[in-house]
Amino acid sequence: MINHLKIVQIILYVKDQEVSSKFYQNIFRRSPDLHVAGMTEFIIADNCKIGIMPNNGIAKILGDKTPHPDNGNGIPRCELYFYVDNIQHEYENAAKIGAKLISPIIDRDWGDKVCYFSDPDGHIIAFAEKL
Repeated sequence: MINHLKIVQIILYVKDQEVSSKFYQNIFRRSPDLHVAGMTEFIIADNCKIGIMPNNGIAKILGDKTPHPDNGNGIPRCELYFYVDNIQHEYENAAKIGAKLISPIIDRDWGDKVCYFSDPDGHIIAFAEKL
């Protein structure tokens, strides 16, 4: 176990920072904690941030060492799995803001009740409650 981690930041590479920032603002029902050209951040817990970075921004850092992130648009490249207090409320909010429904709320054999959506770039968002 890594005991010295202070903050976990998950950064999603996206085609359009503004579109994705608005999408996650609606998912989280709050304004971003940081929103500048090249990075948007939402602090979602005391030690966890979700970042939104344009594909072209990270491509400058990665150079020619990896494929350009634009080549992965629409392909599920990660899953954000959120345990919530009211899965029905989160399901309805995601549906209302136009998140693409992947799977409705279903009791899963691993002990969670879960629904799945995707964001504009194909990243998967799951809302879960323990059964």
